[in-house]
Amino acid sequence: MIRIANGQGFWGDWLEAPVRLVELGPLDYLTLDYLAEVTMAILEKQKRRNPELGYARDFPPLIGRLAPKLRETGVRVLANAGGLNPHACAREVLRLAPGLKVAVVSGDDVTARIPGFVAKGHAMRNIDTGEPLENVVDRILSASAYLGAFPLAEALAAGADVVISGRCADAALVLAPMLARFGWRPDEWDRLAAGIVAGHIIECGAQATGGNCQVDWRSIPDLAEIGYPIVEMDPSGDFTVTKHAGTGGRVDSRTVKEQLLYEIGDPRRYITPDVVADFTSFAVTDEAPDRVRVSGVRGAPRTDFLKLSINYSAGWKATGLLTYTWPDALEKAQAADRIVRARLERLGLAFDEVHTEYLGHSACHGPAAHAVADPAEVQVRIGVRGQDRAAVDRFTRELIPLVLSGPPGATGYGDGRPEVREVVAYWPALIPRDEIEPRVEVVS
Repeated sequence: MIRIANGQGFWGDWLEAPVRLVELGPLDYLTLDYLAEVTMAILEKQKRRNPELGYARDFPPLIGRLAPKLRETGVRVLANAGGLNPHACAREVLRLAPGLKVAVVSGDDVTARIPGFVAKGHAMRNIDTGEPLENVVDRILSASAYLGAFPLAEALAAGADVVISGRCADAALVLAPMLARFGWRPDEWDRLAAGIVAGHIIECGAQATGGNCQVDWRSIPDLAEIGYPIVEMDPSGDFTVTKHAGTGGRVDSRTVKEQLLYEIGDPRRYITPDVVADFTSFAVTDEAPDRVRVSGVRGAPRTDFLKLSINYSAGWKATGLLTYTWPDALEKAQAADRIVRARLERLGLAFDEVHTEYLGHSACHGPAAHAVADPAEVQVRIGVRGQDRAAVDRFTRELIPLVLSGPPGATGYGDGRPEVREVVAYWPALIPRDEIEPRVEVVS
């Protein structure tokens, strides 16, 4: 049996979680999942400003902080913190934690190869809309393929203490130690699927241990000290989900099942680079307090394709906020929206979209929101998006004047005019897997 914990569910997660996981009890592997589609867009912008960036900058200082304990315990770390610049990330890790053996898994960044893929006839249609990539090919900023677990396992087999990858499937970080330790074959579909299910359960960190829990959330104990999830995996493919004793939160079949439903699409065909997992095939049972057993996972052969995550430039945007106070807060906020829209129209400014939300009234749930007759305050958030940066910039000068020339009771304008930002849009596509060549390099 091996114990694998996940201490980050996204870039920006609790900085103390991975430290506590390593310090509070026995572990074999620590995984850290930093990347989401929006994260890749953020990293791309950072790398354009500075070629030495493009990775999760929280990660190297964390490894520097953990390094003495990693050496003492032998815990090995796998992270996709490399983003769009895994080698730069590895260099910073080595600077802050000298003496650790670091491996980089790359080959996911295919930005420079997109014209060649197009020349070969790969349409790379948008999975959601069906549009061909040629519609945006001249505006592509970055393109990354989702790698699987086998290159990560190869890095572990090379003796790496820390494995840094770019874009890989989230659950692959958790499956990789099982491949390295148990020697599972590439065609052991049920075991591979079990590793993917385990990875999916813990990939969002404390979301499996009571965080963001929709079922009786008030009863979740001590969220301030919430424990992050640990998988105890057997060579057979059956496993237990748990957390360190004495930490907050809760692990039971309800918290685990909530996480199982996260972003799965067709539950009978959860497609990953390594295997297609059947989320309807297995049993989830409460074994003991804070221990949930998962058994009987079934899988099917992997597909011939890998997913591409493509970012492209889609114009400019700006979003501004004003707060209106009681009485008549909502009426004032709605009047402010009408005034701004009328002034934009008189200026002849055209946008792809103008969008308004009323925070405190209906921003989250829209028409399904619970009606409040006269809220104490309402924030009006108005945003525009378009191809003309000058028009977007002109919009940013139309909200603050309402403080004196609009409805009474405006506040919350201390930050001044909103900032104009580039819109980086997401384009999901497929590419034949034989076009992608993962590389493993030990850099120390």
